[in-house]
This record gives sequence, C-alpha cells and structure tokens, in this order.
Amino acid sequence: MRLTVVGNPDNRRVGLFTRAVLAAGLPRPAVLPWADVLTGAAPPPAGALVRVDSPGEDPEVDRLLRRAATPARHGELVGLADTYAGLVDGLGLVAAGGAELLNHPADVAALCDKRRCHALLDAAGVPVPGALPPVDGYAGLRAAMTEAGWSRVFVKPAHGSSAAGVIALAVGPGRVRAVTPIEVAPDGLFNSLRVRHYDDEATVAGLVDRLAPEGLHVERWLPKAGLGDRVVDLRVVVVAGRPTHAVVRASRGPMTNLHLGNARGDLAELRSAAGPAAWAAAMETCERAAACFPRSLHVGVDLMFLLGWRRHAVAEVNAFGDLLPGVLVDGRDTYAEQVHALTSGRWDSWREAAGRATPATAPEAARPAAPGRPAGREVIACGA
Repeated sequence: MRLTVVGNPDNRRVGLFTRAVLAAGLPRPAVLPWADVLTGAAPPPAGALVRVDSPGEDPEVDRLLRRAATPARHGELVGLADTYAGLVDGLGLVAAGGAELLNHPADVAALCDKRRCHALLDAAGVPVPGALPPVDGYAGLRAAMTEAGWSRVFVKPAHGSSAAGVIALAVGPGRVRAVTPIEVAPDGLFNSLRVRHYDDEATVAGLVDRLAPEGLHVERWLPKAGLGDRVVDLRVVVVAGRPTHAVVRASRGPMTNLHLGNARGDLAELRSAAGPAAWAAAMETCERAAACFPRSLHVGVDLMFLLGWRRHAVAEVNAFGDLLPGVLVDGRDTYAEQVHALTSGRWDSWREAAGRATPATAPEAARPAAPGRPAGREVIACGA
C-alpha cells in the first residue's frame, strides 16, 4: 500500500499522518502540496490512494483558493465563499487523474457547507439543532427569530471553520448580546483568539450584515450540559464508521473551541455524568452522522449533551476534524487509527456496507427548510 497526501507540507497534520504511516511499516507517503495542485500540477494517477488534508494555515494557499491578487491579512475574515469554491475546484483537480480519495470530493463539499451538512444530517434522522431559513442580513435574522420564537441563536458563516466568524446571539426586550471571536477594525473584520462581547445593537447588526454576503447558517442555541462551572461538548473522531477518539471541550462561555482559551475536560467524568445508556446512544448518533458521508475514511463530529444529560444533538460534522494531539486509544492516535483501518480492511468493509445502507450526498437529500419553517430534529432522548 502506497499513500499520497495532498496538504501543506510543513503543516503538523501532514507530519502526524506521515509518522503514523511509517510506524505501520508502510512506505513514506508522497506529499502533493496544495499550492502545486492549485497552480497546475499533475493529479495523483489512477491506482493511487490519496488522503486530502486541510488546506488551511497557509496564506499563499488561501490566496490561491480565493483567486485573489494578495494574501489576506492575519485572521482577516474575507472571501469565505470564494475559499470554499476554490476548495471544491481543487478537489476536482485532485480527483481528475482517477486516484482513490480517502475523503471523496462530494463528501468534503457537503461537510464544508454548514447549510448542506445540516440538511443531510436532518434528512437522515440525525438529531441537530433547529435551523432558520436563509437570512440575508440582520433585519431578516431578527424577523426569522421572532417568527420561530427563538431568543438565542448561533450565527455561523456557511463556510467557516474553527469558530471563525461565529456569533452566539441572545436578544430580549431592549437588549442584544453577541459573543464572538470577531474583532472589529476600521478596515475589516478579523478572527482572533479572544472572545469578545458586543452589547450595542448597531455593532451587532453591522457584524451580521458584513458577513451575510458570504452566506450564513443560523441554528437554535441549545443549552449544553455542564461539568463543574463549565459547559461541555465533545469532538468525536469517527474512523471507518466507528467512534474511536474523543475530546471533551470545556468552556465558561458558549464557544468551546480549544484554541479560544478553553480547556480539555475529563472524558471519564463526562461519561459518568451521562451514564452508560446516554453515552451509547450518543456514540450511535455519531455513527449515523458519519454514515451520511460513506466515502470519507474519517469525520470529526461535534456532539453536545443537553441539560440533564438525557438528550443530545450534533452541532457540526467536520471534514478535517481529526487533529487531536496526544489522544491515544489502544495505543493509537487518530492518524494511526486511520492507517490501521486501511491496513486491516475495516475501511473497505465499512465503506461497502455504508454505501449500500445510506443515501449518497445528493442535492435532493439536502434541501433547506421551507421559508418560515425551522429545520432540524433538535434532540434525541438517551434513556435512563
């Protein structure tokens, strides 16, 4: 077995996967840089086995994806829709030579569009937060919230990642409060590592209106369960249909992303709080979420238990969600687990079974909610 990785060569993701491949006794994988893909390099040939990794964290690759003349400034929220379009086109270039991709372009395209991903999960019966019909700005958002009877929502760029541009919005009589990592500068919006609070409605409206042209996905803000003085959720990596690795993300605010200064929680404590039945039901939900993308070797599922621990919902599913440094199960990290699934035949077996049992990521399976009707199976009961 000889593998190829499409990625940014200096990125730690590529390094960690390469280490796992070598540790399994396989030849060193070839690395095809994203920058080369986007500037006309020949794609991997038929017969190659290809892992496509995240194109992020490289300013020049970002510029090429956006087809921009100059790189974005550090953290600048610009061209999110263009970046997504460039990724979809780039995946097509990678696949053009007939190689076998371990994350199929159609799966990645759906996973990297929060609106399509939510609709696919909902259509498959996976519990997800309710979602508003499309909104084109702050006025439309407030009107849709009023019609749905919701006072708290998460406003997400349709093509963002790592909480970039996300706004946790709460409204009430005469008050508005937005929690977000967005920094407002005179000449643009910037994603930062510090969560900010905005209480001025004009400022909040300006944020939403400036992000809206990139496309927005708005979900109901569901109350998460907590441990101690922090709310918690999980990143669960599902490899070849099996939940294998999980990290608890604990926060004193609504955003649990670890890079925003939050902490890893205690997985054993969370499992004890949830109880065996609720945990088993949650892991079964992660399996069903992964089965919506049967041509992807792995996905990262963001799963939240709700207050009382008896219910849960999937917040997001990530195409490149396997970076959990230091988390070992049976002596394997997430990358070694993927290599093991390839060499043991588990990937082939699961892909064949999942392909027979689940619908493809087709447009008709991912229709948005009808106007005026929130979409989403919000929660699932987990038993006693």
